[in-house]
Amino acid sequence: MASAPDLLIGEFPRTLDERFRLAVPPELLDPLLADGGKLVLAKERAGCLSLWSAATWKPRLDAAVEVIRSKMQAGLLTQRVSQLQDIGRLLSTRHKTVSLAGRGRLVLPEGFREFLGVEAGGDLMVVGAAVCVELWQPAAWTAFVTAEMPAFRQRIDDLTA
Repeated sequence: MASAPDLLIGEFPRTLDERFRLAVPPELLDPLLADGGKLVLAKERAGCLSLWSAATWKPRLDAAVEVIRSKMQAGLLTQRVSQLQDIGRLLSTRHKTVSLAGRGRLVLPEGFREFLGVEAGGDLMVVGAAVCVELWQPAAWTAFVTAEMPAFRQRIDDLTA
């Protein structure tokens, strides 16, 4: 039986340097690199990016693509071309394989940094989200925590029931 991976948890304030490089805390980055060292950056919601190990991300992406492909082959999407195009656009621009720069810094690619909404030299929050690492624009992070914290106890209770 395989052991459960450790949860990626913690909240770390960081600053992007002038070249949009980010020092991801090793306690969050090292577990992601353990699966072969390739990383995937994904757009999650306005003001938030997620960082995944490629080994974890790829099966999730492949499963989503396979569902769409099988529905297309079965002719179930012929009347939903507009929705299919929307999904294709998002799949095309949602994620990108990224590498680390010198000293283990993550370089935020163009398009992703605009989605995140943080300028060079700007602050951001690096947050462990159990299975991935999230990069948050500080105001978006504060809004998310403020909205979600009241339901936290109930979510824990639901998971452990």
